[in-house]
Amino acid sequence: MVQHVSFADAACPIARSLDHVGEWWSILILRDVTAGLTRFADLQEHLEISPGSLSRRLKDLVASGILEKQTHEYVLTDRGRDFLPVLAAMAAWGYRHFGPEKPAARLVDRATNRTARPVVVDEKTGRPITSATHGFERTAPPW
Repeated sequence: MVQHVSFADAACPIARSLDHVGEWWSILILRDVTAGLTRFADLQEHLEISPGSLSRRLKDLVASGILEKQTHEYVLTDRGRDFLPVLAAMAAWGYRHFGPEKPAARLVDRATNRTARPVVVDEKTGRPITSATHGFERTAPPW
């Protein structure tokens, strides 16, 4: 059995984030809740996940402050809503490199109903962040 390694005290914000959303079911749950599936049974049916696994993942997402359990549904908290750009970037990357030709969902601008094409940009300059123009620099060992 593989033992879970905690990154809760890591200096790297990516590692710390993985402690909360690094398990693939968690990301798929957040995708579905963002799309409006908020009830346990609906999530279970759509994801085809066992009730025990779904229950554990939801409990972890609630404990991390990403979801909030209300009477009969799970809703995103502010922290959970802040994850949408991450999902959008993952979807754009996955679509670009792994297909399918016709995705099952699209990111839309709610004001115009147009398909949005996410780009990660630097807040100060507005320049797109690409591997040609940006990179991580270690600021303190260890990561």
